[in-house]
Amino acid sequence: MNMTELLISTLQEKIKEPLPGNKAQYKMAHFNRKNIYPQPPPSDARIACVLLLLYPKHEAWHFVLIKRMSSTNPNDKHSGQVSFPGGQLEEIDKSLEAGALREAEEEVGVIAKDISIIGKMTDLYIPVSNFLVHPFIGHMDYAPNFSRQESEVKAIIEAPISLLLDKNTLQKTTLKLPQGFVLKDVPHYNIHGHVVWGATAMMLSEFLEILKK
Repeated sequence: MNMTELLISTLQEKIKEPLPGNKAQYKMAHFNRKNIYPQPPPSDARIACVLLLLYPKHEAWHFVLIKRMSSTNPNDKHSGQVSFPGGQLEEIDKSLEAGALREAEEEVGVIAKDISIIGKMTDLYIPVSNFLVHPFIGHMDYAPNFSRQESEVKAIIEAPISLLLDKNTLQKTTLKLPQGFVLKDVPHYNIHGHVVWGATAMMLSEFLEILKK
């Protein structure tokens, strides 16, 4: 078994064990969010599914993120942010997993049938948009030829997993949000100059805890 195969087989085993959960997620929550830890989702929460997609490239495992288009719509609480491929569960989706795969295919142009799902991480409720997010880990055995959904995705961001393990990637910053709010000392991952914070950073934090097992 080579090193790339070892990572996937290890993740497949570790995802079956009790997950790190909220404790790992909230390591990357900003101060305002920590004050409501952990907040259970209301009954009217919308369901969303996202995919942390792993694939081999340049002899290393990579993952993909997207930078969303900026919007003037005040109801779009995640305008311009960096996130995993994903979105709201639709009636056509036969399962949560199917929703994550469909969204990934639509947003970054991957072939859904070529993705193998490793497992599911801990659900995360996002109060500001009232979404209950279901994060999945999947992998492909080749580096996909990404193609962005131009109406929703401004940029596709690829990075090696090793970047997440670099202590210099974990930083803090002040964020000025479109709604006029200012958040100070926000923990984030600096991925090729992109600020990855909020729910996406929280889900990445749990993924890293799984890796460290």
